[in-house]
Amino acid sequence: MPRFKKFFLTKEGLSKIEQEYQELKKLKVFKTNGESPRIFHSEEVDPEFLAFQEDLELLDTRIMELEMVLKNVQMIVPPIKEKNDIVALGVTAVIEVDGEEDEFKIVGTLEANPAMGSISDECLVGKSLLGHRVGEEVVIGSDPKIVYRIKAIKHEKLR
Repeated sequence: MPRFKKFFLTKEGLSKIEQEYQELKKLKVFKTNGESPRIFHSEEVDPEFLAFQEDLELLDTRIMELEMVLKNVQMIVPPIKEKNDIVALGVTAVIEVDGEEDEFKIVGTLEANPAMGSISDECLVGKSLLGHRVGEEVVIGSDPKIVYRIKAIKHEKLR
């Protein structure tokens, strides 16, 4: 049996995926139960029908992607008390870079949004910070090398 990639999600992220999945399934039923454009009785295919067919294929593809995620989801859970000072999935790492403080919430790839401060556990910075403790320095790159000093770790209640 092939082994599939695990998709790490918070409870909130899983809820969003489930909601999108249900909405797309309803949309598919709505689109396919109604009148679909008919092919003209001529040599040419109706462009409206081709557009409908393409939309349906894209919808089916997205539904299959979401089913794959839902079948292979692994929930992000809070770390045990003894590991509260270690960067792990679901925590927000307060770091210092070149005298400036910043925060990164480490999440799975599906929830990553760097503009909002959420980075993936698979991106270079996220992967490099994982497993390090408060007070440690993490060096990324060589020229230029960037030093990330872990100042604190915040734990949010994972909803």
